[in-house]
Amino acid sequence: MTSKQAAAYVAAFLTIFTAVLATAALLLAGSSLAAEATVDVAPEVMRWGMMAAAIAAGASAVGAAYAVAHVGSAAVGALAEKPELLGRVVILVGLAEGIAIYGLIVAILILNRIG
Repeated sequence: MTSKQAAAYVAAFLTIFTAVLATAALLLAGSSLAAEATVDVAPEVMRWGMMAAAIAAGASAVGAAYAVAHVGSAAVGALAEKPELLGRVVILVGLAEGIAIYGLIVAILILNRIG
């Protein structure tokens, strides 16, 4: 295993670990937030909404980790051969990371919708 692959695997692991922690926090907080809801929302709806937000954020973070791991390792290889490709490589890695941002936006929209 080369150092590029090791760095890509470490980045993917850290992203997945963060996604798992965020998903667990949303799932654990969902029950307490559902019990304390001041709006006329059924607790079951609140729980399912929290679970949907957690899945949206977690799954998008896992997808982004997978994309960044593969795009990032290919980008480092391309930069080793042609350093002038830095701008294009940064854009490609940013597009791959955008998947996680879209998932976070969807999770926020779900949480706003349920109260």
